[in-house]
Amino acid sequence: MPWYAVYGNHDTLLLGTFGLSSQLHSLAVGSEKSYTLQATATSALAGYASTASPLQRMIDALGVQTGTRPGFRRVTADPQRYLFQQREFMAEHFNTTDAPGPIGHGFTQHNLESGETWWSTDMTPHVRAFGLDTCNAVAGADGAVPEDQFDWLREQLALAQTQKKLVLILTHHNSLTLENRAQRPGVNKKLYGAEEFVDLLLKYPVVIGWLNGHTHQNQILAHRGGDRGFWEITTASCIDFPQQQQTVEIVDNRDGTLSLFTTVLDHASPITPGPSGGYLDLASQSRELAANDWAENPLMRRGSALDRNTELLVPAPFDMQAITDGSLERQHLDEHTRLLSYQQRAPR
Repeated sequence: MPWYAVYGNHDTLLLGTFGLSSQLHSLAVGSEKSYTLQATATSALAGYASTASPLQRMIDALGVQTGTRPGFRRVTADPQRYLFQQREFMAEHFNTTDAPGPIGHGFTQHNLESGETWWSTDMTPHVRAFGLDTCNAVAGADGAVPEDQFDWLREQLALAQTQKKLVLILTHHNSLTLENRAQRPGVNKKLYGAEEFVDLLLKYPVVIGWLNGHTHQNQILAHRGGDRGFWEITTASCIDFPQQQQTVEIVDNRDGTLSLFTTVLDHASPITPGPSGGYLDLASQSRELAANDWAENPLMRRGSALDRNTELLVPAPFDMQAITDGSLERQHLDEHTRLLSYQQRAPR
């Protein structure tokens, strides 16, 4: 299946929490490594605190390189350990094949040239997706919606409404974690939280689903505004138990409503890890370790029965007769052809 990517906090911040100061860039490639949580946190926070002073940034970087602070030990310096920049992250998504594709996985040449980290694409002739970057690159695991993306999305949603496109919103953060308005000193950029973002989406009936993650658990929430609304579908993580994904299928009920069918999928690895060292046995071992997490209640992350394998109803936002059976048949034929092409080219 084609897949798409949006920025998550672990793609933007050290450990998904700490902003990438010049001190942390120096630490990554240098000859000193922190080996305690206290040293790592102290290093990150010191780097953040020094960002207003070039002199202090230099002093902190030298302190890391010379190993004058506790909690660090000597390692071999390696320039290949550098912390990647945003454009490099996006560029890696072009190092791929057109099947299953797409090239860029949502990101386009415009993203590479402009540095913008959000995108739109027509997943099918009738479904448009908007991928946003809700990460706060200053500090903190949670996020918000920057003003430039908020204004861009509002214009794009109005266009999708006019063009009669069903819309899915894709973000890393969900409505419970869009409240991080941290900014660097002297920066005054408006960051929108969950309430304002949900209100924006509710203004456009073509928005039928908001797919996200971040909290590492399955959860489905309904957002209503008058006689319209949409569903927010949060999916568990691939690292924490239960290591599940979800499919979302859109069905026209031909009675003025649409159904979103969500189906939870487990990865196809054996219940008990084998000795082969192959990827399926490694996946099985990963799930076993996740199920024995000492710091969390792994079963909680599965969500309730209402968060898995559901049928979610929404009013059809326009006359669905505009989407003909013939156009759907052509879409399915194209998808089937792409799948067969990938299977023929994939290594056995």
